[in-house]
Amino acid sequence: MSAAAAFSPSCMKMSIVESSTPLRRDFLKSAGVAGVAAGASLAFPFVASAEVTVPAQFTEYDFPTDWGLSFKYEEDAAKVRAHMVTATGLGKGAVKMEDYGKNMKKEMVDFVSYYRRFPKVAGKPSFSTLYTSINVLAGHYTSYGYKYPLPEKRRKRLYQEYAEIEKSLKRNR
Repeated sequence: MSAAAAFSPSCMKMSIVESSTPLRRDFLKSAGVAGVAAGASLAFPFVASAEVTVPAQFTEYDFPTDWGLSFKYEEDAAKVRAHMVTATGLGKGAVKMEDYGKNMKKEMVDFVSYYRRFPKVAGKPSFSTLYTSINVLAGHYTSYGYKYPLPEKRRKRLYQEYAEIEKSLKRNR
């Protein structure tokens, strides 16, 4: 037999081993995909699964004067979250929207670059959810600039994450 013929499909014989043990796909057939999905959602709930109402966008607000970090995690996380909630709610034509966005992005970058170095902080659920929210908002600023409000779908997701962050901070997690 030549080397090329040794690898041809007609030469290769696949053997099927009969097994009495049930396979995973047999379980899916008997249990149904919906049943498995429902069980998985109970075992692994989404982080931002809380139902949150999205407030209407606004153009008038009090411009904050407390930008920057105090280097105390709980205070800084609550402040960054509060500033992000305001940034998420800003509508088109809001007063000082561009200045707010620039200050917000600097504060978010400073927060992440400082606190991700500490394993005890970086492992907290509040930090990881806040980090995710920061990436979403910073990505919006990078892609669309500071003058454009966030789309409704992105705002809804962010408000859900803000609720999770608030719960985690209240539990000191």
